[in-house]
Amino acid sequence: MRLTSFTDYGLRMLMRMACAPDRAFSTAELADEFGLSRNHLSKIMQRLSKGGIVATRRGGGGGATLARPAQDIRLGDVVRLLEEDQPLVECFQAETNTCSLDGRCRLKARLRTAETAFLTDLDHSTLADIALPALPADA
Repeated sequence: MRLTSFTDYGLRMLMRMACAPDRAFSTAELADEFGLSRNHLSKIMQRLSKGGIVATRRGGGGGATLARPAQDIRLGDVVRLLEEDQPLVECFQAETNTCSLDGRCRLKARLRTAETAFLTDLDHSTLADIALPALPADA
């Protein structure tokens, strides 16, 4: 399986934020740290905020923090949220499916089972399990 860069960077941001849970991170700071455009990072942050993973505040002293403790954030839930519009294969999205094999394909069910197993495995781990070690600047 392959995750989108959207999900990859979302997980990296969360790992970084989990190492300093009481600190608010600005979009600009995280974008610089990961070498991403602020615009791309803002879209990821918006999705995480909408999904209740992070809380954001505007203005001085604002930024993003984890919306709940890292040990309460399941990795499977994060991946489901960030990959929400990215089906593993075309035939998983009925509205846009143009596969000529649909209805007689024997692969689709196996891929669905594999995807479910992948996400179920991630459900056994939390953000706390993968948090980065704290940096001296976070202390």
